[in-house]
Amino acid sequence: MAAIALTVTGCTSGTAAEEPAPAAEGTSYTVEHAMGETEFEAVPERIVVLDSPQLDALLALGVTPVGAPEIGAGRGFPAYLADELDGTEPVGFIAEPDVDAIANLAPDLILGSKVRHEALYEELSAIAPTVFSEDTGTNWTEQAVLTAAAVNQGERMDELIAGVEDRAAEVGKAVRAEGTTASIVRFRADNFRLYGPGTFSGSLLTDLGFDLGADRDWNEYSMMELSPELYEQIDGDVVFYMSPGGDPTATTQARITGLWGAQPGPAGDAAFEVEDDTWMVGIGVIGANLVIDQVEDLLG
Repeated sequence: MAAIALTVTGCTSGTAAEEPAPAAEGTSYTVEHAMGETEFEAVPERIVVLDSPQLDALLALGVTPVGAPEIGAGRGFPAYLADELDGTEPVGFIAEPDVDAIANLAPDLILGSKVRHEALYEELSAIAPTVFSEDTGTNWTEQAVLTAAAVNQGERMDELIAGVEDRAAEVGKAVRAEGTTASIVRFRADNFRLYGPGTFSGSLLTDLGFDLGADRDWNEYSMMELSPELYEQIDGDVVFYMSPGGDPTATTQARITGLWGAQPGPAGDAAFEVEDDTWMVGIGVIGANLVIDQVEDLLG
């Protein structure tokens, strides 16, 4: 969080998620981000987000965007946030934003990430001030803090993140996570992924006290992409698994779960199917609390 600088002149952060505090007249502030810095004369009101971390962060702060991406074709908004998005217009998909739809909403702020949307930055900046995080998912608090900075609610987001950390410590003790290894598995069409301690859900399990194997051969995104015959890499004492969109028929889920019976998690009756929208797409403080709640429900 310290890597993201927010310079504010004469402004006050919101004190409650439900009632974000408006900036005082004449307030200006500057947000430093992955593509440079952006100055605001007032807190933006018509915001378009391009990815789920920014969407979660805004809603956690009590701010509803005018536009947001759907997860993918036929999948809509993240299910755990959909009820809070009445009036929010879809602007394409997370992997493929619709620039025309964004422009038609006449936003005064666009939020996205360099790792996913760098090629669109100049085009988007011609529409409205555009603030990009460095990452998406990995180092998830960066996205949350930067989103809050862009709407002048940095202090409130710090409080929300601290609440997630406190909740993780509490639940971790309750489920005796310390000393327990865990595997996070996402089945895909032809292979599967293991998620490491640097990913969103992996960092939450690490905060709970689980060991995901910090010294394993994780890639730059703290993941491993593996073929089905390497199912023995799913070696955690506890396994949390899912398929994109909750559709196991479109993935290797049945094939691999039919082979892994002797692995520690399944053999110990500790392999649990969890919600893809929260564990993989729901990147932010709202999603984090839901993940922690689910761990508590499954292991408490």
